[in-house]
Amino acid sequence: MDVIKRYFAAFNAGDVAGMLAELCDDVAHHVNEGRVRQGKALFEAFCVHMNDSYAEQLTDMVVMSNDDQSRACAEYIVNGTYLKTDAGLPEAHGQSYRLPAGSFFDVRDGKIARVTTYYNLADWTAQVT
Repeated sequence: MDVIKRYFAAFNAGDVAGMLAELCDDVAHHVNEGRVRQGKALFEAFCVHMNDSYAEQLTDMVVMSNDDQSRACAEYIVNGTYLKTDAGLPEAHGQSYRLPAGSFFDVRDGKIARVTTYYNLADWTAQVT
């Protein structure tokens, strides 16, 4: 599914504007272990925060969609470095981590209307502690 592939290509390039270009204005962002954030402005703020605290590349990606391409999912490996301590999490000092994760999407009019991302926070915590 092209919109999902473009979204993740922008992610891997650190291109927040490119990611935003693939989203509906009213995108619902379901954050792992967090509240739903509605709209591009909150999505952008989340990305800026994440890029400040983490350097990540996604590999081994598999993208799947239903027949009408209104829903999709992706499974991948997050290869990251913990750059700056994130509130409520262990102290950062450049630790590397490798973590399986998945994202789920609703697609409307060729744009992403919902992003839901899941990963095992306990696994990540164990890797960086």
